[in-house]
Amino acid sequence: MGQDTDTHDIEGAEERPVRESVVEDGRFGTVTVRLDTALGGVTVEGGAVPRVELHRAEGAGIDAHVPVGTRDGSRLTLTVDGQEAVPVPSKGRLTRRSFAVDVRYAGRAWRLVPDSVAGSRLLRDGEHVGDFCSQGDGRVPAEWREGAEPEALDAALGYAPAAAFGTSAQPMWMPVVDAVGDTVPG
Repeated sequence: MGQDTDTHDIEGAEERPVRESVVEDGRFGTVTVRLDTALGGVTVEGGAVPRVELHRAEGAGIDAHVPVGTRDGSRLTLTVDGQEAVPVPSKGRLTRRSFAVDVRYAGRAWRLVPDSVAGSRLLRDGEHVGDFCSQGDGRVPAEWREGAEPEALDAALGYAPAAAFGTSAQPMWMPVVDAVGDTVPG
């Protein structure tokens, strides 16, 4: 999968927790994922994938449950090799689907949507091309679906939202059980 390193060699790193993860992707070689939770930024780069940057706008409200700090797409910018892309994260409420992240770029659409407690599947124009797992710590292992023929752009646009928003979502019934359990004395 990959090797992780903490990056603390930049000025002010004590105030800016930066996590850098180096993944050895079986199809796309070395991919570096850099997550800066304080500034709300993710950078994905590698020799075989385009550089993707996702940033939270300065002054945006910060949601501590979201690694990049917000699910408000109007407060986010996304670029692919310097060209603008459109990130559209869902609000993240009760259902797994409500945690989906859509990206539109170059006339195509990608969706990263949770499909288990820990992981999400990546769809390109509706086709399932891969699976990602991230707990919001910058580490993002990926598995490519056999026969799907993923492209370098799929990799970059899978790793970035997985790191920025995490990939997991509990099934709808789990929070209900937790809430009921909290009301029962014992």
